[in-house]
This record gives sequence, structure tokens and C-alpha cells, in this order.
Amino acid sequence: MDSLSYKTISASAATVTKEWVVIDANGEVLGRLASQVAKILRGKNKPCYTPHADCGDYVVVINADKVKLTGNKMTDKVYTRHTGYPGGQRFTTPAEYLVKKPTFIVEKAVKGMLPKTRLGERLLMNLKVYAGAEHPHAAQNPRTIKLNEIK
Repeated sequence: MDSLSYKTISASAATVTKEWVVIDANGEVLGRLASQVAKILRGKNKPCYTPHADCGDYVVVINADKVKLTGNKMTDKVYTRHTGYPGGQRFTTPAEYLVKKPTFIVEKAVKGMLPKTRLGERLLMNLKVYAGAEHPHAAQNPRTIKLNEIK
């Protein structure tokens, strides 16, 4: 029996093969979309997953302006930010963000599902979100996947 076959293999930046994936957000529920995108960014759908390494794929999300929110979240959910000045707290709903910056709500949802560390910041750079159906990453030959195909 070969004892080398029982060694734990840890993925590193040199051994990981990163692919490009396109996900269409048209009609998808925001939270379910974001959790699947975070799983792909993290690399948890691959057999070589390593928690401390960037072993996920590049993800391109198109049609981010057509994402759905269930219930009354489109008007009742509130995003809070602060300007840094006294009394500078500002509140915005997803409906307002879809008008002025449609990619924000998908990026924010995915960011909340990634680790709050340097690795999480690095993984977020692998996410590309676009409001329309066009994206400039055709040269990378991205693979289009449906959310229900992801295990």
C-alpha cells in the first residue's frame, strides 16, 4: 500500500486552475443568486477547495438590474451609509439603487456572504457585475451556467 496516496493536498495559487463563469440574473431572487455566486467565488464547488486560498473562479453576473426581491423588500429594505459628517446618516431602498446604480445590490449581497478578511477582499475582485446583457469578457471564453445546475 502506498502511503503517499493518503497525504492531504492543499491547493495554492500555483496549482489552482481558474475558469470564467457567466450567470444570468434575469428573474433570479437576490439572496439565492448571491449565495451561489459566493460559493463559486470561494471555490466550494470544486474538489480542490482550500479554505485559506483563492481557488474559486471568476464570475460575471449579467442583467443585474432584473434581479428580484421577494415580499416587500424592494421598498421596505433599507441600505444605510454614513457620510462621515455629524448627522450624515443616509438611507436608501433597493428600488432607488436599481435606478441609479443597478449593480450595487448584487455586489453588496455577495460581499456580505464572503469572509471579512483580506481573502474576502481578494475574492471580491473576481466578481464582475453588469446591468445589461453585454459584458467585455468574451475573450476569456466564459462558460454560461444556470443556478439550478450548481451543486
